[in-house]
Amino acid sequence: MTLLGTLQERSHQIAKQLARVARQNKICQLLMTTPGVGSITAISFVTTIEDPRRFRRSQDVGAYLGLTPRRYQSGDVDINGRISNCGDRLTRKLLFEAANAMLSRISMPLALKEWGAAIGRRSGFWKARVALARKISVILHRMWIEERPFEPKVIAMA
Repeated sequence: MTLLGTLQERSHQIAKQLARVARQNKICQLLMTTPGVGSITAISFVTTIEDPRRFRRSQDVGAYLGLTPRRYQSGDVDINGRISNCGDRLTRKLLFEAANAMLSRISMPLALKEWGAAIGRRSGFWKARVALARKISVILHRMWIEERPFEPKVIAMA
């Protein structure tokens, strides 16, 4: 077996172990009820946040993870830039992937998906994925604090 094959096999084994850990953890099971959020995303979110009570508001989690626009202000200049990249890079990336999956792969008509799609039509799909990732982080934090599963607001298809 080649080195690449060995690495791929080891990566597959680690992913299986992480999935097993996520299935055994009550909080991870709860977070995985959200469409687009899998075992690795749930574990990463739980290990990054550690204690959900340290945030006064759920909106603060998005800023903690770097999912807010960077700002430059000086005198009359006020520029909104790209995301701030604060916080844990892996968790931010995984939440971005969850948002991408929700927008592109989830076929269930969700209000959250429609909200992201509306932003995409208005401002571009890159910004929509970042905004949806931030919204998912807020929802995951609230779910964790209240210990309740994801409650989709399904849109009636006409």
